[in-house]
Amino acid sequence: MKRIITAIIALVIGFTGFSQETEEQEKSVIQEYTPSKLLKKGQWDIKWFNNLYTQTESTFSSGTEPRETFFTSTLDVFTGVSESSRFNIGLLLEFRSNVNSNRNAFDVFSFDGESSTARSGFTSFAPAIKFNPFKNVSNFTIQTAFHIPLIDNETENGVFLDQNGFIFQNRFFYDYTFPSGDWQIFTELNTEYNFGDENDSFANDSFRLTPGVFLSYFPSSKFTILGLVQHSQLIDINNNFSQDFTAVGGGVKYQLTKELNIETLYTNFVRGNDTGLGQTFNIGLRALF
Repeated sequence: MKRIITAIIALVIGFTGFSQETEEQEKSVIQEYTPSKLLKKGQWDIKWFNNLYTQTESTFSSGTEPRETFFTSTLDVFTGVSESSRFNIGLLLEFRSNVNSNRNAFDVFSFDGESSTARSGFTSFAPAIKFNPFKNVSNFTIQTAFHIPLIDNETENGVFLDQNGFIFQNRFFYDYTFPSGDWQIFTELNTEYNFGDENDSFANDSFRLTPGVFLSYFPSSKFTILGLVQHSQLIDINNNFSQDFTAVGGGVKYQLTKELNIETLYTNFVRGNDTGLGQTFNIGLRALF
């Protein structure tokens, strides 16, 4: 009887240890499916991200200015279509709501369209593809999208909504997880070529470069803390307008369920030329199944 009991205890301990090891080896979506990771065939990735930018300062004047607030909500949907997991297709949809004239920042959620102080609506959509160009470098991917405007006028009654032009966008993603598994670095280079009728948009015939570095720490597989630095440079081909700014910030991500995670992010525009010097408050939900 003692031998039987001893054998049962040994089996239980061995099974428990195996289960714990398996659990530790499993990665959550926020760990494994960074923007550099492509989906397997049949998988779906749906991300709803909301950005609220508000400013009372800019490089155009000294001191404080009447508050301006710009809210952008994007819905990105991707699915895997290749057996090799090296090619995804998707659709990007953008909605904006802006207010000026010192209105409260949360008035962007009123969607009242008040003349001379507010505008809102769907502003663009973009078919997109995402692919891995190098088979031996699985953590490097490129996302290409072609943004098509849905508005007639950038500015109406003194209220800017969005640029009225086409955008050919390429985003280059790369990530590296340190051997400990607790730290991960993610880099992105976003390139945009803006084009269209010169009379339709201030940004047409311009090129924007936006590199960014994100450093994440994982206290657990379901939770991460991150910090970021981003720079953006707008180069006008005709030398009519140029702009640049640098932003720093941080945030957290949490895996709510196996399929769903939430993230919050804050950034501060610490410097720039021909730009506002405001802050962004962001929240996003992502479902992967």
